[in-house]
Amino acid sequence: MPPSEEERFLAALGPLLTAIGGELVDPLEAGEDDVPLCWDGAAVAAVRLPLLSDSLDHLLDDLRRRHGRPLAELDRRTKQRIVSSLERRGAFALRHGVETVAAALGVSRFTVYNYLNRTTGG
Repeated sequence: MPPSEEERFLAALGPLLTAIGGELVDPLEAGEDDVPLCWDGAAVAAVRLPLLSDSLDHLLDDLRRRHGRPLAELDRRTKQRIVSSLERRGAFALRHGVETVAAALGVSRFTVYNYLNRTTGG
């Protein structure tokens, strides 16, 4: 039996959930912080979002998957683009954001700050 439209909808959410570190939960088990997903007027699932403190790790994991290798192995220009992208997404507003990104990229904090200054013109 082929998957229903509802099942295809939920399956299509897989890459998004992976990227943000969220998970699907049964709507009957959803908590007040979960995001309900409705299909044809009925709740079919809910998305449990990750803790804010885990968000940067999920972003970095998604970048590793997209690039197909550890971020430390990427060239300088790609690392600069990653830092710029993470800046736009607010990664450096998180406590220890610069240190976490520096460790993932295999560079120093000073280098991350240089990349940030390069993208902001500061």
